[in-house]
Amino acid sequence: MFLVILVVMGAVFYTNMAVVRATEPEAATNISVPVSTSFTQYISNLYKDLNLKSAGLDSALFSKAFAGYYNLKTQGELSENKNILSVIDFRKNSTEKRLWVIDLNKKKILYNSLVAHGRNTGENKAEKFSNIPESNMSSLGFYVTGETYFGKHGLSLFIDGKENGFNNNARNRAVVIHGADYVNDQFAKNVGRIGRSLGCPALPQEIAPKVINDIADKTCLFIYGNDKNYERKSQLKDMATATAAFNKEMQQAMLQK
Repeated sequence: MFLVILVVMGAVFYTNMAVVRATEPEAATNISVPVSTSFTQYISNLYKDLNLKSAGLDSALFSKAFAGYYNLKTQGELSENKNILSVIDFRKNSTEKRLWVIDLNKKKILYNSLVAHGRNTGENKAEKFSNIPESNMSSLGFYVTGETYFGKHGLSLFIDGKENGFNNNARNRAVVIHGADYVNDQFAKNVGRIGRSLGCPALPQEIAPKVINDIADKTCLFIYGNDKNYERKSQLKDMATATAAFNKEMQQAMLQK
């Protein structure tokens, strides 16, 4: 099952404002999650092991993201081969690194990068969100990554929104992941914010192809922002549902012992 994880020792990171890329991990060892571990404790341990606090991702948001990831995994929506969770925190300014791409198997942050929001979502701060075509706004919620293609921005990635009313029009709106020359430190320095897209979570050009190839083909993307309606109505991030699925898996593991 996908609760088997790998422990990576001695991962080294280099940083700049735009992106953090991890070095190759040393040899890893397979370990199983103890059957006595609670779901909340499992998430807490994972958060600490990944050192996400130092990387700027707060624990409450990671808990929501992981609950949604787990629910999608349980529903069979995600790849059995790639246990990757990508999180975008649009509560942060556009000049901050607000994308994290996390390999849950290797317990490793693959990327920590700038990412653009839609031009009608806000200036430096993302304030408004929409699922409506031609709105030129970002859409919140959980997505499953699809297939890659080559378009006007080069290698790009389709994403499929999994939350009706919030992001399920992503394909129809042509909301995709792609690289853009307006997502970089120099643009932010000159303008006071990075550039904005037509609703796509656009990435720095120098890392976009690598990120796209790593997260393509049924991995989880969670885009979060300040929106009371989404917070109240989103079901995929429901912790009770994820906990029940986790407990069921733990019970099955105990029976196999």
